[in-house]
Amino acid sequence: MAQIRAIFWDVGGVLLTNGWDTTERHAVLNQFGLDAGDIEQFEHLHPGPNDQWEKGEITVNEYLSRTLFTEPRSFTSDEFVAAMKAQSRVLPDGAMPMLHAIAKAGIYKVVMLNNEAAELNDFRIEKFGFRDQFVAFCSSCYVGLRKPDPKIFQRGTQIMQVEPEESVFIDDREGNIKIAVGLGMQGVQFTTPDALVKELKSLGVDNLNLSGM
Repeated sequence: MAQIRAIFWDVGGVLLTNGWDTTERHAVLNQFGLDAGDIEQFEHLHPGPNDQWEKGEITVNEYLSRTLFTEPRSFTSDEFVAAMKAQSRVLPDGAMPMLHAIAKAGIYKVVMLNNEAAELNDFRIEKFGFRDQFVAFCSSCYVGLRKPDPKIFQRGTQIMQVEPEESVFIDDREGNIKIAVGLGMQGVQFTTPDALVKELKSLGVDNLNLSGM
């Protein structure tokens, strides 16, 4: 097994709650009093604009104009975006302690590799201090690619100048892990902190004071 040089991290479902997944969308839509018909229409319109938004091709206001503000609303876009951002929280029983320990050790290149739109990603990076943890941000909104497209994993290893086999990718979704592994990366599906520690140790990521996390 090649020596690990870089660890690529998903964010939603591993470190934080998801930024704008189904649960978060419905929580905010309900908060603003949209009825079942409105929510169904929003979900019908969501996929295409969301793909463009997460790739950095359109702004949040363009996304909302095509999904939500297709008719007059009793609230503003700014109010809605603020509520979207408020959904982001540290994931209970997530991997944040491991991220901090690995970043502090300074042994590995610690890289964000996630699907997120720029406005939410920028907010999450700032709010949760991720500039102090990650050395690079291979986020969909910055590189114009979304998981599970194999090209985003290839772009990440190219940017970090590591071979796939020298890399670990951590994600909560099995499908994304399979793509990374198929490209030669090591893959760890996040389930619990203890399981993650064991998986990383089995790959040689150790001596990080991870015991008890």
